[in-house]
Amino acid sequence: MDPVLASAIFLFGLAFGSFLNVCIYRLPLGRSVVTPRSACPKCKQPIAFYDNLPVLSWLILGGRCRHCKTRISPRYLMIELLTGLLFLACYWYFGLTLSTLKYCTLAFLLLGLIFTDAETKLLPDKMTLPGLALGLVFSLLVPVNDLASQFLPGVVNLPFSGDVSVRVLSLLDSLLGAVLGASFIYGAGAVYLRWRGMEGMGFGDVKLMAMVGAFLGMKLTIFTIFTASLAGSLFGLTTVFVVWLKRTHRFMKRLANAQAARRRGWQSAQVVYRNYQMPFGVFLGSMALIAFFFGNQFLHWYGGLW
Repeated sequence: MDPVLASAIFLFGLAFGSFLNVCIYRLPLGRSVVTPRSACPKCKQPIAFYDNLPVLSWLILGGRCRHCKTRISPRYLMIELLTGLLFLACYWYFGLTLSTLKYCTLAFLLLGLIFTDAETKLLPDKMTLPGLALGLVFSLLVPVNDLASQFLPGVVNLPFSGDVSVRVLSLLDSLLGAVLGASFIYGAGAVYLRWRGMEGMGFGDVKLMAMVGAFLGMKLTIFTIFTASLAGSLFGLTTVFVVWLKRTHRFMKRLANAQAARRRGWQSAQVVYRNYQMPFGVFLGSMALIAFFFGNQFLHWYGGLW
């Protein structure tokens, strides 16, 4: 990597991270991300430009508003740093190419959706739907090279060849990835609704996976769904286990019988699990970030086992 260019890309990422914080705060509220200018949510004082510098302003102010001293969440600092680091990682991994621009865009969108879902249980259409369109456009600029591109030319005589063939097949791969991702999540949500009688996944998750599929194609979309399901299941089981331990400890103080306390604790943990709304978009987005860096290597390794 060129150190000067790498530094510029990192700083560029910090600036986009600062804008991403605005999106995470305002989009779930239905507010514009352009106007009005940023202000303290507590005292409503506009934030001066010198207090709005990525990372530096938060550190200089000690994570507090200059005027009312209200605490500013470290989430702002974290997102700015993560965005800068992800932009830098894309440049390190893909070089100075259009692929870097494509995956920086995807990383920006995914990071915003992950934190928005974690905080509000919402996945704003103003991020997922433009992301879906951008994924399709990028497929014409950066070939997806997925299943259709690999197998269709050998099966069907295509009426075009050369660069046109590559771009058209890449767009087809992108479309198939979007349809596959959206259909799988929609189908899983419908099954869960019939089984449990309650909504398990909303249309936000469907649109998120359509966006991911448009950027990554079918193979990495399957990888994302599979690994996100494993991560979500592990998180759910861990949550139930931790709640069971805490509730059992609490009931032990009130009940003399340890077995009865464990049984009551387990019943309480089940109630918590049934009523807990898991932000599955967090796991889908996180695994999609891993997928475009390491997904192909994992699939190649896994295929070699067979």
